Amino acid sequence: MAEKRIRITRDQVLAAAIGLADTDGIEGLTMRKLGRAIGVEAMSLYHHVANKDRLLDAMTDLVFAEIDLPTDTDWRTCMRTRAYSVRAVMGRHPWALRLVGSRTSPGLATVAHHDAVLGVLRRDGFSVALAAHAFSVLDAFIYGFAVQEQSLPFDTEEPPTELAQEILSQFPTDQFPHLAEMTARYLEDNEYNYAQEFTYGLDLILDGLERALAVGGPTYTPERGARE
Repeated sequence: MAEKRIRITRDQVLAAAIGLADTDGIEGLTMRKLGRAIGVEAMSLYHHVANKDRLLDAMTDLVFAEIDLPTDTDWRTCMRTRAYSVRAVMGRHPWALRLVGSRTSPGLATVAHHDAVLGVLRRDGFSVALAAHAFSVLDAFIYGFAVQEQSLPFDTEEPPTELAQEILSQFPTDQFPHLAEMTARYLEDNEYNYAQEFTYGLDLILDGLERALAVGGPTYTPERGARE
């Protein structure tokens, strides 16, 4: 008697792929391993995704679909909500940091997300140029912070002071007085954790964008040296 063929859907394939990537990282995701996770031969997956690249495109699109972006409030609140949501989503799917800016075949959710961000900014008075600047600087900060947060050798929700003190103790503090001063300052602050830096940096950027919006600019003019 022939074995009953397992019927799978594209949604099942993508959910399993994201689960594997969350657990093993993107390097641990192979079509063979994905097939085993679902209970089918790897060749069966190609009925749902053409190849590994298309699989990564679809996974990235699902990640973008998880990001919150309210459009029914002011631009600053929208950008703040989005920033925290992006950071949270990247925390759930660390592998996605390597993919969100590299896909050349974005899905519908990805395109819709980017269009919505620009739409919020344009609706509230940002010029095309200033909206582009805002999008760029916000993403550079958000994704850059997420990369740094994930690579630091401590749990970013806990005070990093013990580790900082241990690292600094390996060097003569009189040669590095500013690092010693900052470490000592944070050793005194039992409530400090590195995650607070995200809020501080985000507020700096939003304050700067608010000022730029108020004066109607600036537009970007490349320096002569950058064109040569």
